[in-house]
Amino acid sequence: MSAETTEQVTLGQVEQVTTYYLEMLSPDALIAKPPVDGLEIRSVEVPQFQFNRFLYQLIGEGWQWTDKLSWTDEQWTALVDSENHQTWVAYYQGAIAGYYELTKEGESVEILYFGLAPQFIGKGFGGYLLSSAIQSAWNWEGVERVWVHTCSLDHPNALANYQARGFSLYKTEVE
Repeated sequence: MSAETTEQVTLGQVEQVTTYYLEMLSPDALIAKPPVDGLEIRSVEVPQFQFNRFLYQLIGEGWQWTDKLSWTDEQWTALVDSENHQTWVAYYQGAIAGYYELTKEGESVEILYFGLAPQFIGKGFGGYLLSSAIQSAWNWEGVERVWVHTCSLDHPNALANYQARGFSLYKTEVE
């Protein structure tokens, strides 16, 4: 990864964060990683906003996911109960290894959240879990675009993993 793709500059007390927006316009663009022995990825068929809140905190705590920490139960329920929302959880030896959330708007599906639990980072699960997320997004009827964003606060390999799976960078913002 080049220095350009991992920019995070501290100026006094103001930290600049670079956000990267990526998209995939065809399921043929997916460069899938093969399944990982023992890693089981399951769809959450019965929505429970408390479970999504737990996953969000478990996975996002180390990456400064804070946008939904102040959400009310009603806000969580509205997201999780929507017919345009899906949650998938990866389990390894009975433990939650990671998860992803998808949300559909029109003909686009956003990988809203994606990540691994801290104990499973660096074990080779990320590429396969991301491949599953992308395939799940394309399996939604009428999808013409899958997109995601990541930032310089996320895992240093996040951007590279998205690009290795076939995503193309279409916008960068520095705040």
